[in-house]
Amino acid sequence: MVMIKACLNGNRRPGEHPALPLTPLQLAEAAREVHEAGAAAVHIHPRDEAGRESLSAVHIGAAVGAVRRAVPGLPVGVSTGLWITGGDVRTRTEAVRGWDSLSTDERPDFASVNLSEPGFPHLWKDLQRLGVEVEAGVWSVADAEALAGAGLECVRVLVEIIGGDARTAVPRAHAVLHRLDDLAVPGPRLLHGEHAPAWVLVDEAGRLGLSTRIGLEDVLQGPDGEPVDGNAHLVRLARARPALGG
Repeated sequence: MVMIKACLNGNRRPGEHPALPLTPLQLAEAAREVHEAGAAAVHIHPRDEAGRESLSAVHIGAAVGAVRRAVPGLPVGVSTGLWITGGDVRTRTEAVRGWDSLSTDERPDFASVNLSEPGFPHLWKDLQRLGVEVEAGVWSVADAEALAGAGLECVRVLVEIIGGDARTAVPRAHAVLHRLDDLAVPGPRLLHGEHAPAWVLVDEAGRLGLSTRIGLEDVLQGPDGEPVDGNAHLVRLARARPALGG
């Protein structure tokens, strides 16, 4: 069965969807619901008290710890997107190194690192020193080549098709996947898209036997444009897709 990771909130603004989870308790409840719906892992963007994305240890620890208490054993991952620190590499580095103060239960199992962002090799090594596994965020052929050149090990390669036309999403994804294979980049692949390509690439991942992800970070509607109740509804819709064995 294809592994589905649920991406619960992303960088969406408060109010973009009525069920968008922002607080630790909301993230914990959403994680419990998606796990019951069939998700094998969750990816979250912890927030501060004002609802803004944060890499601060206090906010990372509160969100991860709440999810762990609600769903023991469910792998929990976070973003390290550079936009979270306003594009400041040094601020991101200091924030992530601050996770050293977190207990094991408060540290994420994995964190995504975007190959298109400056400073990724040092961030990668900092995460590994913390015992946090790295998901490599590969958005393009150039990112695939950067990953191969870096020679860094990751728990999985996220082939992420961000925006664009759904009609070109599959060729774009295959160009990245083929380049990863040509360069013999190790690690399992997870294929997903954001916005228009999201459902097209859930189906393509199923056809290819690759892991995928779905959630309010990636899309706010079902495969036919229908409204959804929240993250668990999206996971159930994904599980029901014929390409995923539904």
